[in-house]
Amino acid sequence: MEIYKDLNTKANKDFENLLNSQLSKVKIEEGKIIDGIVTKITNKFVFLFVEGLKSEPVLDINELKTLNLIDKIKEGSKVTVLLEKIEDKNGDVIVSATKAQKIKGWYELEKAYEKNEPIMGKITSKCKGGVIVEHIDTGSLMFCPGSQISDKPLKDISHLMNEPQKFALIKLDKIRGNACVSRRQIVSTNKKEDKAKIIEKYKVGDKIKDAVVKGYSSFGCFFGVNNGELDVLVHLQEISYSRINHPDEVFNIGEKHDLLVISVDKEKLQVGCSIKQLSPDPFEHISNYELNKLYKVKVVKITDYGCFCELEPGLSTLLHSSELSWTKKNISAKKIFKVGDVIDCVITEIDKEKRRVAISHRLTKENPYEALEKKYPVKSEIEGKISSINEYAIYLNIEAYDIDVFLHSNDLSYTGNPEEELKKYKKGDVLKVQVLEIKKEEQKVRVGLKQTTPDPLDYFKNKKVNDVVTVKVISSDSKGLTVKPENSDLNIIIKKSQIAINSADARPSRFVGGERIDAAISEIDLGKRKINLSIKLLEELQNKEAVSKFSSPLSGKNLPFSSLSDKLKKDKNENEEQ
Repeated sequence: MEIYKDLNTKANKDFENLLNSQLSKVKIEEGKIIDGIVTKITNKFVFLFVEGLKSEPVLDINELKTLNLIDKIKEGSKVTVLLEKIEDKNGDVIVSATKAQKIKGWYELEKAYEKNEPIMGKITSKCKGGVIVEHIDTGSLMFCPGSQISDKPLKDISHLMNEPQKFALIKLDKIRGNACVSRRQIVSTNKKEDKAKIIEKYKVGDKIKDAVVKGYSSFGCFFGVNNGELDVLVHLQEISYSRINHPDEVFNIGEKHDLLVISVDKEKLQVGCSIKQLSPDPFEHISNYELNKLYKVKVVKITDYGCFCELEPGLSTLLHSSELSWTKKNISAKKIFKVGDVIDCVITEIDKEKRRVAISHRLTKENPYEALEKKYPVKSEIEGKISSINEYAIYLNIEAYDIDVFLHSNDLSYTGNPEEELKKYKKGDVLKVQVLEIKKEEQKVRVGLKQTTPDPLDYFKNKKVNDVVTVKVISSDSKGLTVKPENSDLNIIIKKSQIAINSADARPSRFVGGERIDAAISEIDLGKRKINLSIKLLEELQNKEAVSKFSSPLSGKNLPFSSLSDKLKKDKNENEEQ
């Protein structure tokens, strides 16, 4: 108790008051980053003095070793720490240099990210999917994906390890404390800036000497200019006025050629060049050519839709497949021409504004459709060989004109079934047909086979309803009779209901094949090729005639029901309705 009495002396209280007044001048808060002065270094600990704290903070020396700071400190050096607790349960001050560096580093990264400024870092190690980058200023660790290391694939990155270089911050996750960076953006930006400065040197109309062929593509040739400071593309269309299929037909790798600058795109950082524009334009010679005149042209390229031909070197045009032949609609130029062939063509169009010349090969020959029409007008007969047969028609080739004419199945026979008639013919058969129609503009010719023989319906040309005709019975069945008029090959069906007035007599079996009978025409429509015959109608007409001829004016007047004439009219009406 005596000890405590000594502490309560006036001198001690004055010292305590003086100490508290000094501490109150320095504001100390937990969770703040502060600087401490190294007062003592041992094998295990580093002792710090922090103004405003009652106790000396102590750092584990291993923490400073991990941060690579141990070699940089000595007594009197400053060390930045995070004040975690002013006083724990044991009365000690808790500080952390590691946490302080991490927080300080994050603040620096946030500032750079907000301002879109690059940061200095170095690649320290590889990891799954990329590399680890250490922030030079704070030691913070960041992730760089493999795709963001460079603007081109790198098999080896050893030359980049531990080298201080710029990185772009592309992602910050404050919650997780993760940072993602990109070296590729920095490299690409630097290249763009350098290329932009180079592009500024070039203007449209400049002539580039001794550009070196570096490579090809299907759309052009790449050249290196001015000792490789810039690569330019000469498009396929700008290589030559003559048509070429691929740059390798003209150039070899390493060759030197002069180029003309024709475009400069500062946004896309592209310079477009031409070789052909360094020479005179062959199209200026087009005035030497005339429309509808025959010229010799050279086949220089064959395509699926025709072939390209040269009127002269550098002056080429398309010979479309539709202008190859009069008769072959979808013929391929590959079947009749080869590259290097010299052929005859007629110029059909010259458009100087559009730089277009149209030519035709077929016009060098007479139109076979016009020639055929002259010798074989409509209704004349012509002979052809069957070239093909489909489900509804036959195509005949007229060899002398190399024309395929159209023969529809309906024009094979007047009487037969079209489908069955088609089966009678095969490829290679020769038929004599009549020309029915010629469409020169559409290049179509229609012919008929049945038209070469008399039409069985001609027998009925001058006949009308109720006329009586003599027919021969061909056959009979339960449905009726099949008959054929005299001097005609037309088969006509007489229905069972039209055989007799009396139903008991309407039996097809009453008639035998070869028997000649008379029948009346009940319906006739030559346009629709429809003819109906009736024996019943003939009987009705005969009865009516008999009544009219032999009965008195007053006969049948006293009958309680209808007269015979009324009965005949009724039966006729019923017959017509059927």
